[in-house]
Amino acid sequence: MTTTTSTAQTPTEVTTPTDRLLTGSLLVAPLIYLAADTTYAARGWDDATGGVLHVLGAIAYGFVVLRVASWLPQVSRLAAWILLTGLIGMVGNAAYGFDAIHLSLGDTQLVDQPGAANLIKPLGLFFPLSFALVSWALLRLGHRWQGVLGLVAILTWPVAHIGNLGVVAVTVDIALVIAFGSLVWSRSV
Repeated sequence: MTTTTSTAQTPTEVTTPTDRLLTGSLLVAPLIYLAADTTYAARGWDDATGGVLHVLGAIAYGFVVLRVASWLPQVSRLAAWILLTGLIGMVGNAAYGFDAIHLSLGDTQLVDQPGAANLIKPLGLFFPLSFALVSWALLRLGHRWQGVLGLVAILTWPVAHIGNLGVVAVTVDIALVIAFGSLVWSRSV
């Protein structure tokens, strides 16, 4: 009996519903987030629709984390770090979306409050950290230009979102659509 190690499938070999879901998230997540940031840029950072799209985009990016981590060897420490930071970052990112919804209802901005509300800030910073690690993984997997573009975009992410700079945020999202979306049609992982 021969034992083989499980290897990840390339996007063009996708066969299971789970593979299709995870691979599709590479395009869907940045597109949803592009819609969120475009809405914020047009209507303000306290827009309810932008907040809803923000939360949905944060959830979708959680699937991107799972997709890229699954392409790494099962014994990879990098995969473990991507999962750890990615899932924490997804929660923090979604919390900022809920904060925008909260603001749209005329309530106080949670990130400016003391005490328990301060939890949003460190959790939110895990999102760009996780995608810096995702970019590193893409570089290791041979997706050089996607990894570099993803890294440059995600390093700009906090500047755009902490400073509420709509044009910068939309530009970052476009770069992520190109970097991650191109992986859907890539022939190798």
